[in-house]
Amino acid sequence: MEKYWTDGYRQDCSGYISMAWNLRANEWTGSLDRFGERIERTELQPGDILLFHNPADPTKGSHVTVFGGWTDYTHTSYIAYEQVKPRSRKQATPLAYWTHSDRYTAYRYKGIVSGGGGSGAGGGSSAAVAYPGTSKFGSGANNAHVTRLGKLLVQRGGKKYYSQGPGPRWGEADRRATQAFQRAQGWKGEEADGLSGPHTWRLLVNGQGRSIGGSSGSSGPSANAPGFPGRGYFRPGRSSAYVEKLGKQLVKRGYGKHYLSGPGPRWSEADRRNVEAFQRAQGWRGGAADGYPGPETWRRLFR
Repeated sequence: MEKYWTDGYRQDCSGYISMAWNLRANEWTGSLDRFGERIERTELQPGDILLFHNPADPTKGSHVTVFGGWTDYTHTSYIAYEQVKPRSRKQATPLAYWTHSDRYTAYRYKGIVSGGGGSGAGGGSSAAVAYPGTSKFGSGANNAHVTRLGKLLVQRGGKKYYSQGPGPRWGEADRRATQAFQRAQGWKGEEADGLSGPHTWRLLVNGQGRSIGGSSGSSGPSANAPGFPGRGYFRPGRSSAYVEKLGKQLVKRGYGKHYLSGPGPRWSEADRRNVEAFQRAQGWRGGAADGYPGPETWRRLFR
């Protein structure tokens, strides 16, 4: 549990879910249920999780996966996205898992706002960040998620793979552009198969990771934004230039009403409340508007 990705998430199964759900900190199998609502297995949708927490052996005896969609009409197996040593993987998995199947519980992230239908992490709804599922991509797929994926890839250096603009029907251009983006992250093998999984999707919709060709971050309006320094800088008792930079930008954008003085380098409740006001102005609710800046809050604030 000591290895971390460059975006700060831990390289284990619960760190993978923390990444997929865009949580502000690394959770573990004993705390992930606080961020979700328990659902029946028959209600599972892409982006939900299947969680097994074993209090007797939480480190080696527990596990959690992301539900990526049913493999067929029987609903007896599904595409699981999970972090296992030595890497993350995607594979067809019997419901709920290979072992201890009866002890897995299904959860849906509380931060999802339904009904937005919207434009995604670049458009104001926390639901938009949710991964739509593996069935939305690949041979035969024809839907708005394919179009959105293509547009995001074009913004990140993938234009050369499209002879025409991205569209709703999945094609070889989509696969090649997705694979190029995955390889830009240093991924290999099944992690760079050209199909968008939860991690690929999250990096794209949040403007994170390395672009095709080597540059980092979004090539859109926020390209000149300072890089997000990490969640650890914005916690009670922390003091740094990043906190002051955040505060000044909040004031500049009109979200400084909770400051009685400053802003300054020490993180305060005024900082948190101002960040929360900014997040709510994006249409976010629940855990997505907790007052602690993450990569997407930072990107939007400085764009």
